[in-house]
Amino acid sequence: MVRKAIITAAGKGTRQYPATNAVQKELFPLVDRDGLSKPTIQIIVEEAMRAGIAEIAFIVQPGGEKQFQSHFRGLSDAEKRSFRDKPVELAQSERLREMHRAITYIQQPQPLGFGHAVYCAREWAGDDPVMLMLGDHVYLSHSGASCVEQLLPLYRRFQTSIIALQRTSVEDLRLFGTVAGEPSGSQAGLYQLSRIVEKPAPELARAQLTVATLPLDTFLTIFGLYLLTPTIFAILAEHVKMNVREKGEIQLTTALQALIEEEGAIGYEVAGERLDMGTPLGYLQTQFKLARHGVLAEKFLAEVKG
Repeated sequence: MVRKAIITAAGKGTRQYPATNAVQKELFPLVDRDGLSKPTIQIIVEEAMRAGIAEIAFIVQPGGEKQFQSHFRGLSDAEKRSFRDKPVELAQSERLREMHRAITYIQQPQPLGFGHAVYCAREWAGDDPVMLMLGDHVYLSHSGASCVEQLLPLYRRFQTSIIALQRTSVEDLRLFGTVAGEPSGSQAGLYQLSRIVEKPAPELARAQLTVATLPLDTFLTIFGLYLLTPTIFAILAEHVKMNVREKGEIQLTTALQALIEEEGAIGYEVAGERLDMGTPLGYLQTQFKLARHGVLAEKFLAEVKG
């Protein structure tokens, strides 16, 4: 059973400067589908916990845990007096305290890459599988099951790493890790992965990453949600020891290729979309799509059209 999740939140947020000079990017507020205003990372934590995740590790830069701890502690007894006639808000405070008890903070001492950030959680993860989520991504499901919930039964079935995928046109591959693999006959949207390349050029993708069942110039790219076996930590530890780097950093993509070669991995086309709020445009798009799919959709869309 998958009980642990890692959420990376150690980036500097340079693409959202100067706002990130005041508040950590992952704490930027969004109005969620339930109509409540929440920091981005709270929406991510809630999805994990609703799926049965009981322990969550935040990977943070040195000192970065303070802003998160301040939020998730909820209201103090003195502050609660100001909310005594606001039952919804008081209930939210108690929910924050529940999340606070589930969260462990792990520092990434130096910004040595995404793979290194995941490596920092190796002792906390132990021999357990982990759900890996990104602290600046909101996952919007298009089905009755959340994006996290879609991966869990696949892990129970295959007992191997599951990498969430999305279809992407060739002109956008510069933004994503891209995979190759063979479709699995057991279920639509499943692939036995054979290769992963970080942000490939179109020529390389067409030559080496084409999936026969997809339309021309359409590829499978990383969704930003991973369910990983403990083997990933042994691979990352070896890469750190041997200083295996690409573009100066310890890359998760390199470790995932080694994982595929060592024990295999399944790719799955998630019924949903990942919303990257890490840029100004992405932040606007994230809020728009949450509003469009939420309880305030009718009023919001009326304002937009007006």
